[in-house]
Parts: sequence; structure tokens; C-alpha cells
Amino acid sequence: MINASLRRLRVLAFAALLAASLLPPGVAGAREAPASFADLAADLLPGVVNVASSQTVQARAGGLPEMPVFPPGSPFEQFFHDFMEKNHPGGQGGGPDEGPGGEKGPVRKMQSLGSGFVIDSSGIIVTNNHVIDGADEITVTLQDGTSMKAKLVGRDDRTDIAVLQVKPEKPLHALSFGDSSAMRVGDWVLAIGNPFGLGGTVTAGIVSARGRDIRQGPYDDFIQTDAPINRGNSGGPLFNMNGEVIGINTAIYSPSGGSIGIGFAIPSNMAKTVVAQLLKYGKPRRGWLGVRIQQVTPDIAESLGLKEPRGVMVAGVTEGGPADKAQIKNGDIILKFNNQDVKELHNLPRMVAETAIGTEVPILLWRDGKEETVSARVAEMPEDDSKPAALTTPTPPADQPVAISGLGLKVAPIGPEMRDKFQLNPDQKGVVITDVGQDSAAAERGIRPGDVIMQVQQEDVNSAADIEARVAKARKQNRKMVLLLIQSQEGLRWVPLPLAAASHGKPAPG
Repeated sequence: MINASLRRLRVLAFAALLAASLLPPGVAGAREAPASFADLAADLLPGVVNVASSQTVQARAGGLPEMPVFPPGSPFEQFFHDFMEKNHPGGQGGGPDEGPGGEKGPVRKMQSLGSGFVIDSSGIIVTNNHVIDGADEITVTLQDGTSMKAKLVGRDDRTDIAVLQVKPEKPLHALSFGDSSAMRVGDWVLAIGNPFGLGGTVTAGIVSARGRDIRQGPYDDFIQTDAPINRGNSGGPLFNMNGEVIGINTAIYSPSGGSIGIGFAIPSNMAKTVVAQLLKYGKPRRGWLGVRIQQVTPDIAESLGLKEPRGVMVAGVTEGGPADKAQIKNGDIILKFNNQDVKELHNLPRMVAETAIGTEVPILLWRDGKEETVSARVAEMPEDDSKPAALTTPTPPADQPVAISGLGLKVAPIGPEMRDKFQLNPDQKGVVITDVGQDSAAAERGIRPGDVIMQVQQEDVNSAADIEARVAKARKQNRKMVLLLIQSQEGLRWVPLPLAAASHGKPAPG
């Protein structure tokens, strides 16, 4: 019996050795879990802090406090509801704080708990903006229980990063940023934070994905991890196995509010840049190009002669901005920025934002069926970058609606009658769409009467004749699609439409 067991163990051991020998070099080691995270955690815990903030709110009639406006994922929400349940059971009934005539009750202070980490022993701390947003008072508590009032140095709501400062009696345990771009899917990570106000809590997991866009802002580039992250972990660090901060835990995906293994962290390479600017200027200073962009679809690529959809399409250029000065035009496709490929829509805003202000950068464009390089000097993003991009075209002559063969549209120049009918701006240029075929491709792609065609195939149009000429030219080039620049109530966008066969004397839609 013993001999049989020994033979079985030898067979299993041999099988394991054989399997390991068949794996590529380094793979077997990569799959091994650390024996323990204890030494690493012991070294890092003193650098992680609890961040408590208080916000003054006004109680409503009935003694119930006004609900503050909370950012998505903010710990304020849960604590507010817990407070309500504890202090006002029974919901909206009248309470002792209700004054005569139902006036507002007394002022209350609401608490929020989050996490942060020390980056300078003199007392510089990094956390999430949503942890301290709207706070009247911020308190930082160290691992040893020491509490200190914190001052807000600077905050950035677009990346959800804030920098605090405390005045400790002795130097704090500072942590170092690592290189988040070196992290690979499957790498081990360690998260430390203050979930549910419990204090320093360590969890482990792996990098589940990189470059996640969760639609929280224009610069989304999150690291996804399955290391358990819960409410209160916000602002805490995500570490690599060298003990370096490679992310700031910021958000979770959870139907229940608890961890289900889908957490998101701001990559350290982005955080380093923002933190440095907040420390130096008290606010973020981002690079700015002055363009509005949209995704290049297969239809758009085909209409412009691109072999495959790549880059991003310019859907507006801000007058006087860096792109305008570099003679970047509406309808250009940006393929590369500063020698980096622009692969997805959210790549370009992040690339530009991270570029030092005043830097001259090359930009590779697709224009008129070929590649062309221009040079642009990156400027500082203005406080309000919502000004519509300026597009100018000559005023078209007055005329009656005309059907555009093969597009399922009727159009007319913009005269006083059309301006009144469709409530167009006084300075609106282009050709207004007066009718859209019910079952046409234009209708399927969201084109509606009152929308204005600014350009066709990246050329300005002032009349129905201009549109017909551009469409005819596209047909001669054997294009399957024709590209329209549409101005609607939602803004400018490029819309590719399939080119149906030209009709002769056919009635117009509608």
C-alpha cells in the first residue's frame, strides 16, 4: 500500500515537472502567488491615512436634513442614509426640529470617510477629490491614531484628484509613485484603505484590465483590478509588488454597493502629473489643442479613402486656438499626435492634456486622400472650453427646397423664412435640411429637418447645387459613402451616408 502511494506521488511529481518544462520561460514563475504579503503590508501601512471630512447641511422642515449633492461613488451617500435611518426612523414624519410654519430646522454636519496616502514626509497627502468635495473641515488620521487638521492645497474634478497638507510633529512615512505603464494584466497588486470606516485594511488581487474608459471624464484611463475595494477605499493607494503606488483607488462597479471584484484606479503616471501641478499652481494646467473630435467609423473611413478606420476626425476648430493657428481644418483626421498613434477617441484629449504647455508637436493628418504633417504649439486649456468652434461660409442666396438625389433629403439655403421656421441662429451658415425621407439612411442616422449641412466631403456648401456637385464628384470616384458635416441642436458631427443610385425626375421625399 505504501509502495503504491509512493509510486503515485512520483508519477504526479514527474507530470508536474513535465508540464512546467513545456511552458514558455518565465510563465511558471509568473503564476506563483507570493508566499505572504505581510512584510510588504507592514512597510506600506504607515504611509496610508484615513481622510474624514465634514460638510454643513441645512435641515428641512420636519427635522430631516437637506440631501447634499454627491458625486458618483461618494461615501457621503451611504453615511447620509445611515444617519437618516438612525436619527429619523419612520421617514418624512414631523420631528422635534420642525419650527412653526414648517420652516427649516437647525444646521447639521454630515461626515464622509475616505482614504489617502503620504507622498512627502513633510505632510503632503493625495486623495480623491470626491472624498473632500464640498467639505468645510478635513481631518487626517495616521495608522498610529494621530489626527491632524488638513488644508486643501489643490483639487481637480476632471481626474478626481486632490492634494492635502498637514503639519505633523515629526516626519511622516512617505510612499513613492511607480510606473503604471509597466503594469501588465495579471500582475499582482495590493490595495490599502479605509473601507466603511474600519481603518487600515489590506486586500490583494491582480490587474484585471488597463485603459478602461468608464465615462467618468474626458481623461479616463483606469486600471481595473479585482482586489476588493469598497466604500471608503476611495483615495487610497494601489501598489505593485515593489511597494510603489501605481494607482489611486477611485471607483467600483457594484449593483449592491459592495465589492464584486471590479474596481478602478487612476494610473500613477496620470496622477503624478496632476499632483505636481496642484502643488505648484494650486490647480491643474493642461495642454489644449482647440479641436472637437469624433470617432472615425468604417463608413467615414471609406468615404475619405482610408483603408481602415483609425485616428479621430476633427468636427470643429476653435478660432484662434493652437489647431487653428496650425491650419488644422474641420474634416481632417488626426492619425498621430507628437509621434504617438491616436487609436481611440479618448486617446487624443489625454495626450494633449499631458503635453507641456508651449511644446511644439508634429501632428500627422489624413487630408484630401493623403497623409500630411503640420506643427502645432500646445497652449493652456482655458477655463471654459465650451465655446463652439468657428466655421465660416459665405451667405447663400435665397431659394426653394430642392431634393438631393440619392440621399433622401430636401434642402434649402438659409434665408429669413428658414431661420424663423427652424429657429436657426442669426449667423448660421450652410444649407438647411427641410425634409428627410421616412425610411432613408439619413433618417436612420438621426438627421432631422432643421439640421444644417455645413460641408460635404470636407468642402463648404452654400446651396443645393454645391451639395449635388460634391455628391456627383464622390460618385465619379466610386465612393460608396458621402460625408456630411451636420450642425444640429446637439452640436457639430460628421455623418456618412450611403450613395444610392441617382434618380432622374423622381419625386422628392415627403
